[in-house]
This record gives sequence, C-alpha cells and structure tokens, in this order.
Amino acid sequence: QVQLVESGGGLVQPGGSLRLSCAASGIIFSMYTMGWYRQAPGKQRELVAQVTSGGSTNYADSVKGRFTISRDSAKNMVYLRMNSLKPEDTAVYYCNLRIHWGQGTQVTVSS
Repeated sequence: QVQLVESGGGLVQPGGSLRLSCAASGIIFSMYTMGWYRQAPGKQRELVAQVTSGGSTNYADSVKGRFTISRDSAKNMVYLRMNSLKPEDTAVYYCNLRIHWGQGTQVTVSS
C-alpha cells in the first residue's frame, strides 16, 4: 500500500523560508515523477512543482526562483524548499505520486 507522509509546514512571516518533506513507502519510488501541489481556501488544487525520476524539474510560474523541489531516491524522500514566502503561498501543501496523495501540511505566511 502506497503511503505519502508530509511534514515541515507551519507559520512563517513574509520573506521567510520553510522546507517541506514527503516520505514515500510501499512503492518503487525512484521510478516515478513526484509532485507538490497546494490548495488554498476556496481555490482549486494546483501544481507547485514536479521532479521526474531523472531529476528534471518544473515549477508553477508563481514559485519559480523561490521554490526548489528535490528528491533523495535512496531515502524515498522528496523535498520542497520554499524561500521568500508570500502571504499568497498560504495553503495546504500535498505530496503526489501518480494517483496517490499525502494528507497535506498547512503552510501559513502571515505577519
């Protein structure tokens, strides 16, 4: 059974940084593209960043230059480093692997 468990969310001031982590189990992690999505209140879930099995990345325009996705296939982990956070980054962030989703971790950017 595939499990994705996110951690690292919290409350941060504008301009601050956070690193989200996602631990995957129950699947050959290294074969798949991993993604981070987010959903703000009243909005649809949107793609934030993806990293392929080969390490290629893509980002939503709104986070380019501020967020960095990375993976450690030896540890079955994917990370999202978020710098220069803005209030509009406030959302629940979800880890994704194909049809599987984590439970989400709340990120709140507020002074």
